[in-house]
Amino acid sequence: MARVQASDSLIPRQVFEVPPAEPNNSTADSGSQGSGVKMKKQIGLLDGVAIIVGVIVGAGIFVSPKGVLLYSGSIGQSLIVWVLCGVLSMVGALCYAELGTLIPKSGGDYAYIGTAFGPLPAFLYLWVALLILVPTGNAITALTFAQYLLKPFWASCEAPIEAVQLLAAAMICVLTFINCYNVKWVTRVTDIFTGTKVVALLVIVGAGIWWLLDGNTELWDKPFSGEYPDPGFIALAFYSGLFSYSGWNYLNFVTEELKDPYRNLPKAICISMPVVTIIYMITNIAYFSVLSPDEILSSNAVAVTFGDKMLGYFSWIMPFAVACSTFGSLNGAIFASSRLFFVGARNGHLPAAISLINVNCLTPVPSLIFLGAITLLLLFIKDIYVLINYVSFVEALFTLISVSGLLWLRYKQPKAERPIKVSLFLPIIYLIVCLFLVIASCKKSPYEVGIGTVIIVSGIPIYYMTIHNPVKWLADTSQVINLWCSKFFICMPNQEKFD
Repeated sequence: MARVQASDSLIPRQVFEVPPAEPNNSTADSGSQGSGVKMKKQIGLLDGVAIIVGVIVGAGIFVSPKGVLLYSGSIGQSLIVWVLCGVLSMVGALCYAELGTLIPKSGGDYAYIGTAFGPLPAFLYLWVALLILVPTGNAITALTFAQYLLKPFWASCEAPIEAVQLLAAAMICVLTFINCYNVKWVTRVTDIFTGTKVVALLVIVGAGIWWLLDGNTELWDKPFSGEYPDPGFIALAFYSGLFSYSGWNYLNFVTEELKDPYRNLPKAICISMPVVTIIYMITNIAYFSVLSPDEILSSNAVAVTFGDKMLGYFSWIMPFAVACSTFGSLNGAIFASSRLFFVGARNGHLPAAISLINVNCLTPVPSLIFLGAITLLLLFIKDIYVLINYVSFVEALFTLISVSGLLWLRYKQPKAERPIKVSLFLPIIYLIVCLFLVIASCKKSPYEVGIGTVIIVSGIPIYYMTIHNPVKWLADTSQVINLWCSKFFICMPNQEKFD
């Protein structure tokens, strides 16, 4: 039996196997130069920037202003939190630029944690990404899309939850199909909707500037009135802010499909993060100039409330533009995150069927459908803010581990080639802040932290049952599913070799 190819430094022992298959030369040649079925390098610098900006600027900026204000207590401290979240995300992104050029593999944190600390921590990251990080983030974005698109039809009340869930499910299915069919379609959709969301935010900014120039500055008389000094509340405010910046590491998930990754990965990060931080700052200033703290806290759709107050008969433009924004964001997130599970399956940490590539479209169709199915299940959870707390705690914890891996690899592999090498000051500062967020959240959100911790720990017995000492019937079941998926989706194993 031919095993899934994996790095010796990542996986000491393969469990899930794939049946031998002869590559179709005509199809393989369309995938890349040389033989084998594999995904093509089709993502350039501008596409990379569009993916990062497109994924980050999605649901967060239209949902999280309420959460940041709720826990910070004042508009002044809220703005400080937004700036610091941008700076922290930029520091993290620079650290990931070093990791991404040192370890030029798709999978992002999964590849970095595995290379630095071995297969079990890498599997635990994959496990929580599978159950919490990726599908929860995608579900939040899809639900936000549906809420905003339906808002004009239920102007005086909330749209029925069933209608929201149905529309969100339809969106997930459409985008999953696009991602399965053609990578170029994915990048075109990302480029178009990234432009749409920037226009929507510029409308908000322009309206806010006009409001201020008209002399409406009373909301800025006491910008720091009502702030919460408690570190636990500050940590929760950071979680809501960082949720809006989440996605800055998604380009690292698709490194193998990025043209000239040593050059384009760090460039895309350095262009994208300052742009996003500036957009977020001026957008929040516009929000706080027009809407009082009470109006923001009482609204589940801040941008729509803003549009109702400022745009009059054209207020419908805002929910439509926000829906377009979240549509593009989810498109990029599905594209990038499906590669995480593809790489995990290729390395033997998930059933081999998820590592198959469609021979016609050269896309990981089973991985995309698998991710879409899990996301659809999470749509039945109604409280978005609870989901944000789950996601933020777990993401902060594993980002801390990934950046710790950067320091460990500096010690373990001091002579390794590093096209990008950041100052040690940056990862140390990042680790300190992440450690504060993780510890402080344990006090203020013990339930969410406890649930997240239980899910992480539950991955340990799963690892030993399926990877370390595999149960025979599970491996046999994986083979049956793999064979069925190969035939049904017209797929073959990835033929590309990775060192």
